[in-house]
Amino acid sequence: MNRKWRVIGVFAIAGLIAACAPKKEASPQKESDISAIEHSTPLIDRELLFGNPERWQGRLSPDGEKMSFLAPLNGVMNVWVAPVGEFKAATAVTKDTGRGIRQHFWGMDSQHLLYIRDNNGDENWHLYSVDLESDKTTDLTPFEEISARLLAQSADYPGRAVVAINNRDSRWHDPYLVDLNNGERTLLVENSGFADFVLDNDLRVRLGLSPTKAGGFTVSQLIEQNWIELFEIPGEDALTTSILGFDKSNRGIYLQDSRGRDKAALTHLDIESGKLTVLAESDIADISSVIMHPATHTPMAYSVNLHKSNWIPLDEQAKGAIEPIQKLAEGDVEIKGPTLDGSRWLVFTARDSASDVYQVFDPETGKLDTLFNAKPALNDLPLPKVYPQTITSRDGLDLISYLTLPVEADKNGKVDAPLPMVLLVHGGPWSRDTFADDPTARWLANRGYAVLQVNYRGSTGFGKDFVNASNGEWAGAMHNDLLDAVEWAIDNRVTTKDKVAIMGGSYGGYATLVGLTFTPDTFACGVDIVGPSNLGTLLESVPPYWEGFKKVLHAAVGNPETEAGRKLLEERSPLNFADRITKPLLIGQGANDPRVKQAESDQIVAAMQENKLPVTYILYPDEGHGFQKPENRLSFFSASESFLADCLGGRYEPIGDDLSNSSIQVVHGAEFVPGLKEAVDKASLLATNTVESD
Repeated sequence: MNRKWRVIGVFAIAGLIAACAPKKEASPQKESDISAIEHSTPLIDRELLFGNPERWQGRLSPDGEKMSFLAPLNGVMNVWVAPVGEFKAATAVTKDTGRGIRQHFWGMDSQHLLYIRDNNGDENWHLYSVDLESDKTTDLTPFEEISARLLAQSADYPGRAVVAINNRDSRWHDPYLVDLNNGERTLLVENSGFADFVLDNDLRVRLGLSPTKAGGFTVSQLIEQNWIELFEIPGEDALTTSILGFDKSNRGIYLQDSRGRDKAALTHLDIESGKLTVLAESDIADISSVIMHPATHTPMAYSVNLHKSNWIPLDEQAKGAIEPIQKLAEGDVEIKGPTLDGSRWLVFTARDSASDVYQVFDPETGKLDTLFNAKPALNDLPLPKVYPQTITSRDGLDLISYLTLPVEADKNGKVDAPLPMVLLVHGGPWSRDTFADDPTARWLANRGYAVLQVNYRGSTGFGKDFVNASNGEWAGAMHNDLLDAVEWAIDNRVTTKDKVAIMGGSYGGYATLVGLTFTPDTFACGVDIVGPSNLGTLLESVPPYWEGFKKVLHAAVGNPETEAGRKLLEERSPLNFADRITKPLLIGQGANDPRVKQAESDQIVAAMQENKLPVTYILYPDEGHGFQKPENRLSFFSASESFLADCLGGRYEPIGDDLSNSSIQVVHGAEFVPGLKEAVDKASLLATNTVESD
């Protein structure tokens, strides 16, 4: 299992999943008289794009005999289990009726399924276990106001797991050994200020990572109840170095390691001798994923992802699977890894011209068989292609980017005439865009827009220098990267200066607000989803369990404990420049968001109202950091589609009844989005014209 640092990408938006749903009667289409291309491709129904997938998140049990996946049960995503490939025998083992299950895992005994669930997006995660023999579900973390996380499992100790729970002190997670059969918990160690723990293969707490003042981590070893410092991860490596786990002997650890280098390598550290061995490295990009053998705990293969993932085997067993998988799979391949006996390998492939697909590779036959398509109805549609690009920033950095074009306008990645364009900015900022990974781009291209996604500085996977180039550069050089990408698109006649919108979630939402305040003449309009408007209040209101990560945040964004840091936060907060906004703005917010709280949207809307500036503000009382319920996704993107068509002149489906069954509250500005007020009235929803400010 690839053991990533668990809070990297803390502002990354929870997946805005575009997926399949039952077909409904097609809405009337409208062609914009501004569009310069002949649209022969039909509009893809929004419900098909933003409803639930038919199936998602495929998993194989460790013994390779069963499969699990997420699929709708009465319209809500739940966990289903069946023998591998026997979908007619699948049964739902969870019965969630709320926002649905988002993540699930197999217990190493192949008899228990684990899943996490919060309450309406508040991220107070509980970990549950389902006994597949008795069908009994157990809350393994039955405490109020906690956010639990799974730390470790081991093939040597099936039926057990180590779970971190912050029930004693909300700032710090204590590790518990949990019996999956009865839920019995045993405290392993009391957390005295560690941001994370590393367990060995006997499920013993061996290492702890404590934050340093410089924004890094001190790694200490637990020896006879005492913590002894082992080594340090400097602040410059905090976001590009992580401990993957212990080796078979429990005497050494594997790391994704950028210390002393730029690109993260795969290394092995012998704890007793201190000997560090480089097992694999690349000068192109970080080693981003590592497949560990579930039984021998040795690395089998790794991937390097510049524009697409490239997998490199480390042993003969892996070579016999990796090479044929990469030849047979079409798209951006994510190899999940083998079952315990190596008889099956699970593969996920993201594809631009077809549905994403889960597949199973059999090393004995050499066949890569389809397990299921996530959105099979998409396979019958003409879908837009994605073209990787490398754009050079004004100070010489390579910005790995992706251009998606409408089918009718696409001339092998070029266009005959400029198109309206949406700059789609990913969240994080410590995450990245990858090939064909964002269904929103597919939707926008189908509506007639060129879509540009940019891995601006601060994006992960491209080395620590690229990540650290973003320190102190929110609304600075990070925004310049986006501006340079827009300039590239204009210079290459992808678009024109007056026909560019900016859109994004979380950090992408912040980038949208920065675009409309710091560079108000660059963008024709903006769509902000759960984006912070005030960096000072953002850092003041982070959840208490982010205590171990605060110094990393301060190094990157600005330190509110110093005068210079407070000044920087004020200078880079869009709220303080709200009076500069001159272009249309649409804001979407979840009321229960613990990362970017509702106040972040409330306060900029209030400022715009005070300045008599038009803004449309949509709030969901049952959502958090992103919109999980398909009804809510459908309602927000229907409003966004009408908003963008009015701004850029693309195609759109009228909103119609797409607000039905959602919790949408149009807090302000329904009249600024064509058709929204009428749709609100039709759905008997109340649209108020005021926003309360603190």
